[in-house]
Amino acid sequence: MKMTPRKKGRPLSFDRDIALQKAMMLFWQHGYEATSLNDLTTALEVTPSSIYSAFGDKKGLFLNAVALYLSGPVTSGTIINEAATAREAALGLLNAAAIGFTGKDTPAGCLLASSAISCSVAADDVKVELAKIRHGIETQLREKITSSIKSKQMPAETDAEGLAALTMSIIQGMSTLARDGAPREKLLKVVEAAMKIWQ
Repeated sequence: MKMTPRKKGRPLSFDRDIALQKAMMLFWQHGYEATSLNDLTTALEVTPSSIYSAFGDKKGLFLNAVALYLSGPVTSGTIINEAATAREAALGLLNAAAIGFTGKDTPAGCLLASSAISCSVAADDVKVELAKIRHGIETQLREKITSSIKSKQMPAETDAEGLAALTMSIIQGMSTLARDGAPREKLLKVVEAAMKIWQ
């Protein structure tokens, strides 16, 4: 019996990497829920079926965009892991935020923060995913602080959990300032003030 070969799936009609970059910028600018499927298809110049084929759905596209946002040679993880001390790690995170939130070619603020704030109850699963990412960064910083306490680089009475949470709160606040139009110089002054806590 002659076997009929299976037809291969329809090839993607667009460059996935370019589409993901455009989607990331759109989500970064408007947030997850405020970015409609129509906005995405228009910006990416594709049909809804192409998005479904490549990413599953809007949530899948968003999570891929978040992964792209968090990728690169310098990440929160590398900043923390490569820092000699917890103080250097915090300074690195804060400086990276000040620079990243005020880029000339990117939307102001943090994609993670702005997307979470704009989500309604209907997008709770997205908020949970974003919270996991932020909690992961906070946990890494807390462990770095704990390590610095054990090595006597920081006082024994240092509250590792509170200090890590405070640093993350400052970063979130810097995102809001940037979205409100604060220039990089102002955010760097916030970093300078925040680091006095670590002295």
